[in-house]
Amino acid sequence: MPSLIDLRRRIRAVKSTQQITKAMKMIAASRLRRAQERVISARPFAQRMRQVLNGLVSRVEQDAHPLLRIPVPGVGRPLLIVITADRGLCGSFNSNVIKAGGQFIANEGQGRAIALGLVGRKGRDFFRRRGFDVRYERVGLFQHLSFADAAEIADVAIEEFTSGNASSVHLVFNEFKSVMTQRIVVEPLLPIPRIEEKAPVAGPAVDYLYEPSPEGIFKDLLPRHVQVQVYRALLESNAAFFAAQMTAMDAATRNSAEMLESLTLYMNKVRQAAITREIIEVVSGAAAT
Repeated sequence: MPSLIDLRRRIRAVKSTQQITKAMKMIAASRLRRAQERVISARPFAQRMRQVLNGLVSRVEQDAHPLLRIPVPGVGRPLLIVITADRGLCGSFNSNVIKAGGQFIANEGQGRAIALGLVGRKGRDFFRRRGFDVRYERVGLFQHLSFADAAEIADVAIEEFTSGNASSVHLVFNEFKSVMTQRIVVEPLLPIPRIEEKAPVAGPAVDYLYEPSPEGIFKDLLPRHVQVQVYRALLESNAAFFAAQMTAMDAATRNSAEMLESLTLYMNKVRQAAITREIIEVVSGAAAT
């Protein structure tokens, strides 16, 4: 049976941990609000740009731009951009992304032949220790996330794809759905997919007038489209991280409260047993005299 002083030390340690988890929960909640606002603001632009691009791509050939060209089978290898967080204490946030990346590598059937672009310290540390071919890595990006960071990642992906080193480029990240829910997404980035309409839209088909020609617009529009999609993925991952961290710290705070209650009850039982034992010793000694 542990002594009273050991139980008091353990209770103090749990209380200190509870204060830390409670503070981290409040910080994550405050940062989540700003991150969520950025995601909600970026989604309409990214979705509308995708719709306009699909309408434009459907009117041209695949050879109109290098980012539309389907590579020759057997030439190059897939490039997977894995977006994780720089920190932990967020439940299964990072492990789910790493697991999805591992499943993508296994499904491709090429093992270590797949090249990786790693964003976030957790994913970088995991894949670097296992000897994968890392073409790009970046840590500390989410402290001051900007569109320039996304453009840098997108430019590396475009260079790998257009040079023939990469046969395709995919993104794997956590998509923010709600405070309690994040969804793992494995999304093709290059070549730019031609998404067909799943159902006919009521009313006349919408067409656009382009000046200059659609082919002439590709030079600026397609690279910017790739940058926007990468930026949206980074914002989604950032918001999902704060949501996961807030949920994990809330659970840790509640668990520490339950542990404190259990330890306090046990300490009272130990103290009561000690007092009872001392009383019995005093009574026994008095009876003996």
